Amino acid sequence: MARDGASVSASVIDTSTGRALLAVDDTLVQPVASLGRILLLIEVAAQLEDGRLHGDRLQRMARDTATGAGLWQFLQEPTMQVPDLATLVGATADAWAMNALLSTVGIDAVRHRAEALGIDRTALIDRVRDRRGPDDAPDASVAPSGELAWLMRGLALGEVVDEPVSNRVLGWLSLASDTSLVAGAFGVDPLAHRALDHGLQAVVVTGSSTGVRAEAGILRGPGSSVSYAVTVTFDDATLQQRLAVIEALRTVGTEVLEVVHAPSYR
Repeated sequence: MARDGASVSASVIDTSTGRALLAVDDTLVQPVASLGRILLLIEVAAQLEDGRLHGDRLQRMARDTATGAGLWQFLQEPTMQVPDLATLVGATADAWAMNALLSTVGIDAVRHRAEALGIDRTALIDRVRDRRGPDDAPDASVAPSGELAWLMRGLALGEVVDEPVSNRVLGWLSLASDTSLVAGAFGVDPLAHRALDHGLQAVVVTGSSTGVRAEAGILRGPGSSVSYAVTVTFDDATLQQRLAVIEALRTVGTEVLEVVHAPSYR
């Protein structure tokens, strides 16, 4: 992909030990579409745990309108509780739900939370938009793969804020229905992969926009567990170029799958 002009960043680490198994330009900050919603969900989970968002119902507002991913735009229910909206964000990267949550907690709170966690290069910088004008951020979020992989490892170990917050976020993300990229090689049920399946359990978060494909995740297997992130920006001029990127990402997934079937290095 790099030879064809794509910009690639990848990181795979052993979840238990933190040992780097793969590092390809893992400090390179790239657009990652809506993948920054991980940071939003962390802040939402923290505010639910400390009671600031207890029992809140949010109204679907015109300002939150976006015709991208998600289900809320097609549902009749105009209001939803915060945990339900977070579930939609985790399961379908729901654009309306993400914007509603971001309007409620505030992008500054998300940024401050990331800084407190030592996340200084991964950022959610804008809401989901149908069109991005000259005054808007060019993408919703940016990140280097190395930092994303470490963030996923922290969630797996219960170290992001604390164990209750980490578990809430993992619970939402474990519902994700997009396994079309790296996780396409895992063979898990796209719509139900919370339980062990052939010894595998996956948490997958993807980000997609024109010329961007990104994924961060955790894969537990019979031998070990890894946390990973892969981000690619590319010339999305033809379907063939896009399919080549997707195929390359699934090749990475095959390598990850092989790793979790081998004993972890201690």
